[in-house]
Amino acid sequence: MTLAPESTATTKAAAPSAAVRSRVLVPLRFPDGFEAAAEVLTFSGLADGKEHLLLALGEWERVLHGAARGGAGPLVRLHSECLTGDVFGSQRCDCGPQLREAVERIAAEGGFLLYLRQEGRGIGLYSKLDAYALQDGGLDTYAANLALGHGEDERDYTAAAQMLEAMGAGTLRLLSNNPDKAAQLTGLGLEVSGQIATGVHASAANLRYLAAKRDHTGHTLVLPSDAGPVAGAPGATAVPTHDDMLTRAQGLVAGLRERAAETEELRRIPDATMAELHAAEVFHMLSPKGVGGFGMGLETYVEVVRRLARGCASTAWSAGHLIEHVWMLARWPQKAQDEVFANGPAPLAAATGAPPGLARKVPGGYSISGRWTFASGVMHAQWALLAAQHGDVRLQCLVPLADVELLDVWQTAGLRGTGSNDIQAADLFIPEHRTLDWELLAGEDNPGSRLHADPLIHTPMGALLNMVAPAAALGSAEYALELFRELIMVRKVKHTVENRQADSPLAQVRYAHAYGLVATARLHWQEAVRVVSAAHARGASTMTEPDRAQYRLSLALSGEASAEAVRLVMLGSGGSVHRLAHPLQRIQRDVNVLMNHAALTRDPVLEQAGRGLLGLGFTVPSF
Repeated sequence: MTLAPESTATTKAAAPSAAVRSRVLVPLRFPDGFEAAAEVLTFSGLADGKEHLLLALGEWERVLHGAARGGAGPLVRLHSECLTGDVFGSQRCDCGPQLREAVERIAAEGGFLLYLRQEGRGIGLYSKLDAYALQDGGLDTYAANLALGHGEDERDYTAAAQMLEAMGAGTLRLLSNNPDKAAQLTGLGLEVSGQIATGVHASAANLRYLAAKRDHTGHTLVLPSDAGPVAGAPGATAVPTHDDMLTRAQGLVAGLRERAAETEELRRIPDATMAELHAAEVFHMLSPKGVGGFGMGLETYVEVVRRLARGCASTAWSAGHLIEHVWMLARWPQKAQDEVFANGPAPLAAATGAPPGLARKVPGGYSISGRWTFASGVMHAQWALLAAQHGDVRLQCLVPLADVELLDVWQTAGLRGTGSNDIQAADLFIPEHRTLDWELLAGEDNPGSRLHADPLIHTPMGALLNMVAPAAALGSAEYALELFRELIMVRKVKHTVENRQADSPLAQVRYAHAYGLVATARLHWQEAVRVVSAAHARGASTMTEPDRAQYRLSLALSGEASAEAVRLVMLGSGGSVHRLAHPLQRIQRDVNVLMNHAALTRDPVLEQAGRGLLGLGFTVPSF
């Protein structure tokens, strides 16, 4: 998690003690049907004398116990009352959607939502509406407050600190885009172990408001207008085109490069990057149109992964699998889909079947146990898709991530930022509707194919499962070639007579060789995509063994050429590129790990591909 930013405000003394005054259980129901149970607490002794509320959600007591043993603490949201947004659904702000999001996320992880009586950033309801009128005249939200004689932001979080201390939450994770909240809580003596960005709830009506928060007070917001069109905004379309999505992905590359070292250090995607990915709506790509997704095709999906890899291979890997897993969820029967898509078109899930766990039939479902490795996407997921063996049947089990134990074991030489940790569970009950025969799920005629008209839902699951690693390797090699060109155009090599490396015939030959290898990798990769797309276009059940052999072979050869290009670049780039601060050493380590993925492991792919191309039949049916 990202540490809270250092405060620039005057350090405050620890808040005086407050006490819990009353508790009452309140069932919550939001307009979209989402429900949660909250224990609502009131307090006495609050510094400002206002009637603030604390909503305790999820397994908050368990999380507090964990924090006492050194854990990160409960997830906490400081939400300022907004009558217009929270009650009437005003689109001039993002308060209503943030409140809805916060309740769900905190209920899933355990923690507190503090509903603070601070209308209009502390200026009151009438003044806020007066400020709206001034904003209609051209002022931004902060300038409007000043014009009314108020401060830009009059909120003081002393009462919030008192409430959290009364609950024993001295250490917490803060769900907020606002750096001032973390700074104030830290100044009041609380430990903010991480600040987690909310989603970006942009609309045509609130873009100026959100931009002011981003530009004026440093809110961690990446607006859709920065990466692509906003649904509902002037000139935008509800579903972006193929080119729109590629433009959005390309717009993220610079930020991914800037945060690549941070991604490695955190061993997961940084919160700022996740906010950008959500803003660009990349997780909507393969989600069916029937649930609000884009229903896009294979070509768009793999091109986006390839472009993301030009910025950061770990991000491309994680995002690629999270996108793909939305598509996997869309293959399930209606009852399971009603659960996972209840809160939007892009539920995030980790998926792993290595090795499969054991499933035991029990009344109403199955009990599963196991330890699953390489759970890509798990650091950003709400669900887990776990393989479990029941006799001769391999099941996939859909599990809320809160129900399993996450083991922090992802210490690797490359792809460090993917956070592909292990998942563990013992005798975990899975209801019947959240288990499915893997063969049924993976096939063309899966349950979801009867619910959604999107063509890609009919594509066999294996066709996409092999696409992420080659796309990430190719994008990484393209980035390496770009860096190599920049380097040799300025680098002076010791013990040579040229003023720069590019003037050397040997460097020219090396660059041409690397360039050709990247072109070869790209052509093989494009051929694999063409084979899968063409087979699908012919209709159901047309991915023949020669088709499968051809596309798997092309992917493997693409990866091999990408890795060789990176190796040549490294050999010609001098010793300084092996410093940890240089991106080329990271690219090399990432590609080395990618080459060990099943899609790119040379010998078994060549063996099975040869059998398929010769008509001898695969000896590994899952190939």
